[in-house]
Amino acid sequence: GAAASMKLRDGPSACPSLWRSLPCPPAELRLDLVLSSGQTFRWWESSPGAWTGVLGERVWTLRQERDRLWYTVYGKEQDGRPDGAETDQILRDYFQLDVGLPALYRAWGAADPLFRKVANDFPGVRVLRQDPVECLLSFICTSNNHISRITAMIERLCQAFGRHLCCLDSRPIHAFPSLSALAGADTEAQLRALGFGYRAKFVSGTARAIVEGLGAEGLRRLRTVPYAEARRELCALPGVGTKVADCVCLMALDKAEAVPVDTHVWRIARQQYGAVLGGRSLTPRAHQEIGDFFRGLWGPRAGWAQAV
Repeated sequence: GAAASMKLRDGPSACPSLWRSLPCPPAELRLDLVLSSGQTFRWWESSPGAWTGVLGERVWTLRQERDRLWYTVYGKEQDGRPDGAETDQILRDYFQLDVGLPALYRAWGAADPLFRKVANDFPGVRVLRQDPVECLLSFICTSNNHISRITAMIERLCQAFGRHLCCLDSRPIHAFPSLSALAGADTEAQLRALGFGYRAKFVSGTARAIVEGLGAEGLRRLRTVPYAEARRELCALPGVGTKVADCVCLMALDKAEAVPVDTHVWRIARQQYGAVLGGRSLTPRAHQEIGDFFRGLWGPRAGWAQAV
């Protein structure tokens, strides 16, 4: 099966622990829809139906069978075998499995016939709860970019600045870089050499601004402040506009009401919902109006509905 196909080439010290599983029906989670849709850029389909990626400094493979989510965690022996209750909890937290999805789908569908029409084809779409540093720096890379290119950029970022975790099928896998690894004086030049273009300045500048300001802990603490305040703090960082701030609020800072708006969402609001919003260009005010429109329609988890 998947375990056999995932040969570890790091000598005998790195081997997968046993497979474990959590109850998780497809109506609650569809890995293929959630992990490939541009919320996160660190998972790939390593064999049919199996998704491998890095989560919390560990390498995981996940797969779904009927009503269960199966997983295994790889790592070097000296990192210690993670305890099963702990790894279960990491996944429950990451996929926010305590939030029941079918009831939300019913509520959104009742409020919005358009949602009801598309939702049947896309069950199990939920919002991930990501590490705020990784989420923020990743989304700075998304401006004027598309998923396959963003994924390749972030892979190069991790290889150049992140800790080596293991090799899977002779593919080296690295952790997402720490802030301190990215705050160096020559980071911008290195990122430019890696093809980051104008984003190099923003990634290195934001890493430095957080190190000198909020710190990783302060960034994480934005989970506890109101949405408007978290968004304001983020927008003060280099290269962080309203859209990136909303993505981070939604996907890392527990602001389920944040609705990231790009030209695509704006067009849908106008064409499909006939919403007269936002003048002729996507200003911060337009963002606010479109977000408010969808919050009014879908309620307190509007950002989750928009993900669908």
